[in-house]
Amino acid sequence: MRTVAVVGASLAGLSAARSLRKQGYDGRLVVIGDEPHRPYDRPPLSKEFLAGGIGEADLALETDGEDLRAEWLLGARATGLDRMRRAVRLADGGEIRADGLVIATGAAARQLPGSDGLAGVHVLRTLDDARALRDDLARGGRLVVIGGGFVGAEVASTACALGLEVTVVEAAPTPLAGPLGQAMGGIVSALHLDHGVRLLCGVGVKGLGGERKVDAVLLEDGRSIPADIVVVGVGARPCVDWLEGSGVTLDNGVKCGADGRTSLAGVVAVGDCASWYDPRAGHHRRVEHWTGAQERPAAAVATLLAGGAVEPGVPRPPYFWSDQYGVKIQFAGHAAGADSVTVEEGAPDDRNVLAVYRRAGRPVAVLGMNQPRLFTRWRKQLAAAS
Repeated sequence: MRTVAVVGASLAGLSAARSLRKQGYDGRLVVIGDEPHRPYDRPPLSKEFLAGGIGEADLALETDGEDLRAEWLLGARATGLDRMRRAVRLADGGEIRADGLVIATGAAARQLPGSDGLAGVHVLRTLDDARALRDDLARGGRLVVIGGGFVGAEVASTACALGLEVTVVEAAPTPLAGPLGQAMGGIVSALHLDHGVRLLCGVGVKGLGGERKVDAVLLEDGRSIPADIVVVGVGARPCVDWLEGSGVTLDNGVKCGADGRTSLAGVVAVGDCASWYDPRAGHHRRVEHWTGAQERPAAAVATLLAGGAVEPGVPRPPYFWSDQYGVKIQFAGHAAGADSVTVEEGAPDDRNVLAVYRRAGRPVAVLGMNQPRLFTRWRKQLAAAS
């Protein structure tokens, strides 16, 4: 291959570029990113950066002196892929032709219908999102977080520490029920109640109040929650629209094998936009976690450079962490499909637990709250059993 293009300049794209050089690729390398920023770390956006504890320079993912010998096209949005000409079309009318392609375009935050143009309403996905939200939080007031996933929970925790009055609205019976299951989701989300955050669960959002600036969140049961600031944390959608009609198979993202290969030869996908085949489950999964974006590109790049002539391995069980109200929360594996969950260590009331999820007696996931040593031991067991 004389030219490889990586479309996406966040962690997954950077990891792919690093893997290309580490695995011996010495040709032309072009990294295309729709944001104007060099690769940066997203997890701190909802925590330390939002709280003002760290600055933008601390988010940089590239190390001092690192030289990937890459051409960086930043602020350049991909709009299409011409498979016959092996060309990535760009919004400015230009194109990049490449022998090999790594798709790493990530995901975008889902918006609340009708919220466009209403001041005080935020999503949190990018550095620019975090800048705007940080400025609003500095003014204080009443914050309503719509969606009790990890990003929403971390924003609530940060805002609470900054002294805002915080309400979390979640349509499910408890926040975090999706990734953790209802029982453990309830234990973890009780951290909000411990710190005076109001939880409204089992109710959906009908809309927002206000003309130019938001002043309320309107619930489907008729209630109106006063709000000076609203954060919408209702998930993300994979950024794959630009691939429509390209021949790349799409199904909740880019449909891939267990090694990242797509339906087109010479094209692999990594990160939040990639739906990889999971041999353990027997179906495809899209994993929106930092560790997947860091680890999986190495396998995808090996596949790309070998022309697909490598045996795909089994990806490690997904792992993610969260810091809320001073508690370190760690999770590995998949809670879905578990038929039991047991607390192996600690007491739920103390928010200090190690819980193991099992299916037919076999561990499939583990959750730790302030249990880093035990969690690490169980996570290794999960990986070894894969």
